Amino acid sequence: MKRISTLLVAMTCVFATSAQAIEPMPYQPTSNADIVGTIKGWANTGSLKLSLPVTKFQLKNGLTVLLVEDHTVPMVSYHTWYRVGSRDESPGVTGAAHMLEHMMFKGAKKYDGKAFDRIFHENGISNNAFTTNDYTGFYQNLPSDKLELVMDMEVDRMSSLALKPEDLKSEKEVVKEERRWRIDNNPMGVVRETMMGTVFKTSNYRWPVIGYMKDIEQYNAEKLRFFYSTFYVPNNAVLVLVGDFETPKVKAMIEKYYGALEYRPLPKRDYPKEKPQTVQQNAVIRRDVQNDSFIVAFQSPQQSDPDMYALDLAANILGNGTSSRLYKRLVYQKQSATSTYAFNYALKESGVYATGVMMKPGISHKETLDVVYNEIWKLRNQKVSDAELAKAKTQVIKDLVDSLKTMDGKARALAVNEIQTGTYETLFTDVEKYQAVTADDIKRVSEKYTNQTQRSIIVLEPKVKQGAANE
Repeated sequence: MKRISTLLVAMTCVFATSAQAIEPMPYQPTSNADIVGTIKGWANTGSLKLSLPVTKFQLKNGLTVLLVEDHTVPMVSYHTWYRVGSRDESPGVTGAAHMLEHMMFKGAKKYDGKAFDRIFHENGISNNAFTTNDYTGFYQNLPSDKLELVMDMEVDRMSSLALKPEDLKSEKEVVKEERRWRIDNNPMGVVRETMMGTVFKTSNYRWPVIGYMKDIEQYNAEKLRFFYSTFYVPNNAVLVLVGDFETPKVKAMIEKYYGALEYRPLPKRDYPKEKPQTVQQNAVIRRDVQNDSFIVAFQSPQQSDPDMYALDLAANILGNGTSSRLYKRLVYQKQSATSTYAFNYALKESGVYATGVMMKPGISHKETLDVVYNEIWKLRNQKVSDAELAKAKTQVIKDLVDSLKTMDGKARALAVNEIQTGTYETLFTDVEKYQAVTADDIKRVSEKYTNQTQRSIIVLEPKVKQGAANE
């Protein structure tokens, strides 16, 4: 269930202004029933059902709007997400979506960059943004009486972004430093980047969201202006408001501010499709690290594929938490690793199913790889127990429910489902789809996606010290 998981943090680039808090302003519900509006059957997870009182409408210019009234506290979570990410780029302009995300904070026609930050600070508004492979999101958490102010500011930068060359010049240095911090000087960032480039050979998912350094250095205002004019249009956006407001009044306000924006035709997104992998791929990275680590990765299906649910649960069983199979074998029993993990990262057009291990210093990864292969083999050839499957379902469903405890969490979940699946209502059917997964389903998807010829092995190991004997 990677539409709303914490994996988003690891796989995306998040921008924050230096003096600004980046965490949303949460409220704490007083009961389980408050968590998602209505939770039916919480005492009996087999009949658990999620629902929210969502009002959905679309303006004539194509802007999709989702509204949820929540009068718990006088706050509003305001999310503007665009259906554009790194997959909409091309070689030579990688990272453009992320760079444009940064420039959205540098001012527009009515509010310049300094005014933007100052107004937010003066009015107790926290704000941030993020870019992923498939979409870009901007959000504010604000006192409800500041709603019209924020709406005016968002419409300004949706319609009249400045994109001044002098701002771009300075912001390029910020992004270059961010790349160094997240990837170039971060061994695990290099591993993640290598994993995507190994699993995907033709798909636009093969390059990093932040882009390659050589492309970052070559950005200019004209390139970004084309990207902005093409994708930052109302018919490519989803606006989600959750919080303390009256729906009829806010609907009229949205029509007033956003209704004047023009619809613009979008280009056909006929991007290269990844071919099924038929030969094992290997990559070795050597850095100044103290211990080996590795990832075993496979191509997995896109988010609209029903197999996603069984693969999410398989990943949970394999490597999620201290009770997972790999953690028990490698950390508790063999004591050769410090941590293990697994995930199924379902994207709009494809996905990655992977598991990883961090070794203890001085211990080679080679023997441990065989243990991982063995555990993956077991999932292909042996049914998981009823107790193990039930535990995985409980953990996944709990993560889903916990993510909806705040206004910000609700807005995120609605936005990402609307963009990635075409309807926010997918959020409300996820629980029953996880509940419907059987042990046979876990075995079937493991057989389908995790054979030896389908895997990619990415190994990070210490550099060989000068004078040391080579293997």
